[in-house]
Amino acid sequence: SLQVKWKGKDLFDLVCRTLGLRETWFFGLQYTIKDTVAWLKMDKKVLDHDVPTEEPVTFHFLAKFYPENAEEELVQEITQHLFFLQVKKQILDEKIYCPPEASVLLASYAVQAKYGDYDPNVHKRGFLAQEELLPKRVINLYQMTPEMWEERITAWYAEHRGRARDEAEMEYLKIAQDLEMYGVNYFAIRNKKGTELLLGVDALGLHIYDPDNRLTPKISFPWNEIRNISYSDKEFTIKPLDKKIDVFKFNSSKLRVNKLILQLCIGNHDLFMRRRKADSLEVQQMKAQAREEKARKQMERQRLAREKQMREEAERTRDELERRLMQLKEEATMANEALMRSEETADLLAEKAQITEEEAKLLAQKAAEAEQEMQRIKATAIRTEEEKRLMEQKVLEAEMLALKMAEESERRAKEADQLKQDLQEARESERRAKQKLLEITSKSSYTQSMNSSTTALPTDMPSFNLISESLSFDFKDTDMKRLSMEIEKEKVEYMEKSKHLQEQLNELKTEIEALKLKERETALDILHNENASRGNSKHNTIKKVS
Repeated sequence: SLQVKWKGKDLFDLVCRTLGLRETWFFGLQYTIKDTVAWLKMDKKVLDHDVPTEEPVTFHFLAKFYPENAEEELVQEITQHLFFLQVKKQILDEKIYCPPEASVLLASYAVQAKYGDYDPNVHKRGFLAQEELLPKRVINLYQMTPEMWEERITAWYAEHRGRARDEAEMEYLKIAQDLEMYGVNYFAIRNKKGTELLLGVDALGLHIYDPDNRLTPKISFPWNEIRNISYSDKEFTIKPLDKKIDVFKFNSSKLRVNKLILQLCIGNHDLFMRRRKADSLEVQQMKAQAREEKARKQMERQRLAREKQMREEAERTRDELERRLMQLKEEATMANEALMRSEETADLLAEKAQITEEEAKLLAQKAAEAEQEMQRIKATAIRTEEEKRLMEQKVLEAEMLALKMAEESERRAKEADQLKQDLQEARESERRAKQKLLEITSKSSYTQSMNSSTTALPTDMPSFNLISESLSFDFKDTDMKRLSMEIEKEKVEYMEKSKHLQEQLNELKTEIEALKLKERETALDILHNENASRGNSKHNTIKKVS
């Protein structure tokens, strides 16, 4: 609960301690009074501020000052995360203008930060349906369904594989900090002639804008070229360092606004000068700790990646062995069935051979009986010619029958021999089938033993333990040198990626241009396109108008 005697610093420090935040100079506690933004003063009692009378009084913990270069200046991960959340909200609320193609890219980094690496089995179509990822202005500008936007965001999201949450958030900030309205506080002012203008205060200096164009300043005063800033009542005075340049005077709407402008000027100027000096001992210590923490996390990620790779390889080996085992089981089943069929065939052939042999014996017996009958007939006395002729005819018929019997007997004997040969081949086939079944059974038992050794994949696999034991978390010079080399390599890679990034943005812009509804373009869209066609960026525009 808020103590009656607490000053602004007491409440602010409590919030910072709760968050574990050390880079406190970027932040403040904001509240709104009579439609005007105000910041809690550190040396003044909280209840002495002109805060709203209704309870509860709401203070917003927000970034008051922005870095020039997020990657170089934001040291702690919590600082980076808070800036990421605030800038993302400002872009989605359209307080910072962001072109459509850059909005899609930023959305893809926001998805990487939230969901981790893209996995098509997990991140299926429609998984972003409930996410707020693009400014409404961008969605309304194109004839595109939510599914079409998701498809384009996911295509870029898939390319960010391997980036941790803090890395994805930093990439987001590196792109966002180049947007023209990033980090600028705008105030309605009038010059001495009464012309309505806008004053912009940011990390680089003071900028004067037309009310209809918040992207491109008419005049800029970098902090290192300003000698003095002061206000009297509602009149504000900017004195340049170069005395030949005219003093710039303007009026704001309220005294309270003048106080806020001066606060922002002093704070931004102090940070501007601090960046150009050697880091304080506290910042050096924080940066060293951050480097060590980054190195530790990187080594931990590499260890986890190696363990994951080994686990996946072991699972693939297990799956392959299981597949091979199933294949061998199928082969064994087929061989067993073939063996059973061979045994049945052999039994049938043996039975048929026995029957044929018996038939051949019977025919041979009948042939012998026919021969005997023929001899008996020949020996019988034939008394009459007619009987003789009949007898001759009978003898002829008997001879023909005997000849046929002999032929049939010989054919049956051959058939019996052939069946014996088939039986012998069936026995040989049966023997080979049994041999193959024996081989498959032996292979199967070997595979099962291999499978049992690889199926279980405990988290503390011996090989993983060896890897863990080989790692050292002592940050020796060699580790830091290696990390420095990696950082240098990352810088070179970033230069190459930035070129690739611009090509990707242009490609997407071209791709969705045909779906744009020109009549829905806002004034800022038109101004941005004009700046882009002239090759104007945030930084070179400020240099031109300084």
